[in-house]
Amino acid sequence: MDYTAARIKMVDNQIRTTDVTSHSVLEAFLTVPREAFVPAQLKPLAYIDNDIEVAPGRYLMEPSPLAKLVQLAVVTREDVVLEVGCNTGYASAVLSKLAGSVVALETDETLAATASETLSELGYDNVAVVTGELEKGYAAEAPYDAIFVHGAVEVVPEAFFAQLRDGGRLVVVEGYGNASQARLYIKERGIASERSAFNTAVKPLPGFRKAAEFVF
Repeated sequence: MDYTAARIKMVDNQIRTTDVTSHSVLEAFLTVPREAFVPAQLKPLAYIDNDIEVAPGRYLMEPSPLAKLVQLAVVTREDVVLEVGCNTGYASAVLSKLAGSVVALETDETLAATASETLSELGYDNVAVVTGELEKGYAAEAPYDAIFVHGAVEVVPEAFFAQLRDGGRLVVVEGYGNASQARLYIKERGIASERSAFNTAVKPLPGFRKAAEFVF
């Protein structure tokens, strides 16, 4: 299979057609070999316009919403980025082409080891894969200029806002299914304001559920 041709088709047919216009984002998706970040038996499907399950309940996000979310984060070479839920490291590699450095947080140790090995083999040396509970973020390297959440959540933990630098951006999909929305949070003077960017449907990250409320 000609993966280079498949990558170009993915960018031209799935990403450019959904309002992704940033040259640096398009170049990152043209450069990173998506097939290297999926299980061997799924490599022929690496460039389909769908989510790809890389472990039970864990997904590499469909190219179009992933690219739109990356564009929304407006990552620059001066930025330190936290990616929450890096799974096999594909989005980490994309972000690494835009950022100064990326901290890729993963809770599944097997996925983290796979991501670390693949990223190292491909020379993405400005990415550090770390393990921990996704909902807690990664305070050891905070504050971050941008936080990118790789999957849908029901609620955004306060820990994320605490780890965001003043002037920093948080990009996340809130809600599950077709009712979910991509949101951009910007922290200014210690307060995070939000705006809805677009509707989308992506697979959820484990955890991130609202606490149960009692109704009397």
